[in-house]
Amino acid sequence: MTTTFPSLRPSDPRCALLVIDVQYDFLPGGALAVADGDAVVPLINRLGAQFRNVIITQDWHPGGHISFASTHAGRAPFDTITLPYGPQTLWPDHCVQATHGAALHADLDLPHAQLVLRKGCNQGIDSYSAFIEGDRTTQTGLAGYLKERGIDSVFVVGLALDFCVAWSALDARTAGFNTWVIEDACRAIDLGGSLEKAWSEMLAAGVERIDSTNILSLPL
Repeated sequence: MTTTFPSLRPSDPRCALLVIDVQYDFLPGGALAVADGDAVVPLINRLGAQFRNVIITQDWHPGGHISFASTHAGRAPFDTITLPYGPQTLWPDHCVQATHGAALHADLDLPHAQLVLRKGCNQGIDSYSAFIEGDRTTQTGLAGYLKERGIDSVFVVGLALDFCVAWSALDARTAGFNTWVIEDACRAIDLGGSLEKAWSEMLAAGVERIDSTNILSLPL
């Protein structure tokens, strides 16, 4: 595990904790459950207490979203199709706007979070990343928000490590942010080797892989 760590404390105004998609549909019993996904909640709460800046993302799909297998006749969840913007894995219906499955976990205790960013709202484009939608063109505005606030370092946690966490971390690096993924505060789907692939791509891009102890051991 990479243990490179910044000289900045997490409480520094230039740092932010980016909490990805801790929602019921990604937790055990949900429509697209990530194994052991609920285990990250207490740890994310502990980590969040160390950060001055916290941003939460929320998958927020309209019904009949392009990424749902149910939208495509004859297709099943986890099939792959080609859309105008490229390959698309099809998912079970999940995180449909204003449903329980789309809600953030009730035990997520981050009252000082300054922004909840909803993504995947565009009917015809999927969006794993907190920064850029699946067409790799449409911006969410998060990069500009962070830069306007003088934030240059992000620590990423949440679900799922090999999809929305990884895409967000990669796009954070592309946008010029120092980026750390806190591995034990994430859980993965690991679909067809996706976890190994995600780590390979992140490390090659300069994303750092750390453990929560690297942060929780620091003085406030």
